[in-house]
Amino acid sequence: MKLERFSLRGKTAMVTGAAGLLGREHCEALGEAGASVVATDLDAGACESLARELERFDVAAVGIAADITDKASVERLKTRALDRFGAIDVLVNNAAVDDKFDPGADLAASRFENYSLERWRRSLDVNVTGTFLCCQVLGAEMARRGAGAIINVASTYGVVAPDQALYRGADGEQRFFKSAAYPTSKGAVLALSRFLAAYWGAAGVRVNALSPGGVEAGQDAHFVESYARRTPLGRMARRDEYRGAIIFLASDASSYLTGANLVVDGGWTIW
Repeated sequence: MKLERFSLRGKTAMVTGAAGLLGREHCEALGEAGASVVATDLDAGACESLARELERFDVAAVGIAADITDKASVERLKTRALDRFGAIDVLVNNAAVDDKFDPGADLAASRFENYSLERWRRSLDVNVTGTFLCCQVLGAEMARRGAGAIINVASTYGVVAPDQALYRGADGEQRFFKSAAYPTSKGAVLALSRFLAAYWGAAGVRVNALSPGGVEAGQDAHFVESYARRTPLGRMARRDEYRGAIIFLASDASSYLTGANLVVDGGWTIW
């Protein structure tokens, strides 16, 4: 296989949740591969700043604020992106809500029996409805053109259940419980990806999911050690270790791949 198949030169890629930890990495991966990039998130300033940073790859980039849970906002995002670049070739649905609890203080609130309906609805609204709306509005434009690649970012917790023992402190006491909302929403993202792969296959739109494992990003040492012991490769991911997967799924290197879930987790889900 020629390496040119991994090139995204001449393509336009959009990343939601672009200002987040992995969103920035996805944008940089796509820009480095030659794509023009539309970086979108709630914060206009953060999007615009990221777009300026991406220009170091000698590609065009634009930051556009949008609320992916609002269809009108997603429609405006599409219009602005098309006005600037003429087409959207790659869509990375990366935006998501992952519950954060104060260790110890929020133990009771994190229990499934006490988990608030407000938190539940917020997670599903962003993680599922937001992905649905972006696929509906932006994916439909790809289908109209007869080509495109959609990458829906899921999670290992969409494949297997959370190991609640990970969220215990060094003293063995439970600090909080991982909620049901995040795994449920990411499982739904996987199901939606399979649905759309079948629905839009004949229209030339490929739809795949990427399920990343945990990324080391300033967690306490005990958690990092516990996660590493639970992982065959013996460590958490570095934040840049999903770049290759994004480029593969976005490019012609994966031209015969659709409806798949690419699990990149250091082996987490194999046992």
